[in-house]
Amino acid sequence: MSKSLCIQCKGKGLCGRPRCPIIEKFRSAENTATSISSDGSIFGASPPAVFVGRYGYPQVKAGPMIPPQVDSKDAMALEDPKHWLSMDIRDIISARCQLVRANTTMDVKNANRPDKLLEKSQELALSKSPIDTEAWFTKPLKQDLKFDSVLTPMGPSGTMKDFDIAENPKVPKKVDHLAYDTDALAKDAVCELFKGDIPTEHITRLLSIGLLGQERKLVPTRWAITATDDMVGKDITDRVIDLPLISEMSVFSGGCFGNYFEILMTPRRYSYELLEIWMKSSVWSGDSSWIGQDMEDINGKKGYSKLAGGYYAARIAALEHLEKIQRQASVFMIREITPEYWAPLGVWVVREAARNALSSIPRTFETIEEALDDIATRVRTPSEQWKVKAKMLSDMRFQRTLDSFF
Repeated sequence: MSKSLCIQCKGKGLCGRPRCPIIEKFRSAENTATSISSDGSIFGASPPAVFVGRYGYPQVKAGPMIPPQVDSKDAMALEDPKHWLSMDIRDIISARCQLVRANTTMDVKNANRPDKLLEKSQELALSKSPIDTEAWFTKPLKQDLKFDSVLTPMGPSGTMKDFDIAENPKVPKKVDHLAYDTDALAKDAVCELFKGDIPTEHITRLLSIGLLGQERKLVPTRWAITATDDMVGKDITDRVIDLPLISEMSVFSGGCFGNYFEILMTPRRYSYELLEIWMKSSVWSGDSSWIGQDMEDINGKKGYSKLAGGYYAARIAALEHLEKIQRQASVFMIREITPEYWAPLGVWVVREAARNALSSIPRTFETIEEALDDIATRVRTPSEQWKVKAKMLSDMRFQRTLDSFF
């Protein structure tokens, strides 16, 4: 959506969205501002959550996120995607914008020698459950309105002069072990935590606040989110490529928050392709649609995906499914983003929408053409527009595998 259209619109709905994301976030931020005490402090149960910015790198702003006047019973829902799946977009924005970003400027290399504020942020990040937290600010909060395809919505920000946590963190044994293991590589620690059923959000904040790896640094939160998905995806791929092929061609369908997936799995060596179709009036597309494509073969992805974090988040869901059924396959995905997705909620939406699709009962087919015809009945964008973008489909149609000769 162009800034010029937003300036002309001012919430009148010229973009075609059911609600204006800028107005919704502004209202949420205003509600949060009223919870700040007269001495410039806030008190609430952090979910727990921390945030590390990227601007000015390697000098970045980092610190805890605190929802004023929110108790421990309600705080965990502010950082739990499983809980958000039962909410609508407006309610998620409203809930997440309660989180005030209390930050101070830090050098990313200070992770190994933290000052008082960073040390407390790291202590907070270790916890698996909410912790009562209080922060004091040097000036009134900044009502900066930001929307992002990777980060989950967040509320106002302010420069803190001090903060304190009122209780000891509850730290899972696996987290405690790897946070203090300075011999383990970051990628090994991330994958070990994932295999130990530590939530992705917890792993991301540990990586972001500089608690994993050998040469520890603060990692901007948006980078840490994608890095976690990428490292875990590569680790699962290494195990999947040694598994037997699936026995039949299957199509899965589903999604959430206007992000709908069609996922075709065929009995071939592992490869992965994602088509993103941003329909007109969806969150980033404005008054025209857009189709993007990226893929990898069994040798993995070279460089950063042009589809950004969504590529790695969707891949995680597919690889999880293959490892669960102990099979490998060639995976072709269509992610169609509709006008129902009127405000960006973060890359977790892609991960959960793909998981939702893969939890559906699959339909099986004898040929690629039959499978694609079935997919075309649910994808709103005409098939002639997206089929030409897909590179994997031609390989599936015209390249025979060695297995087919026996």
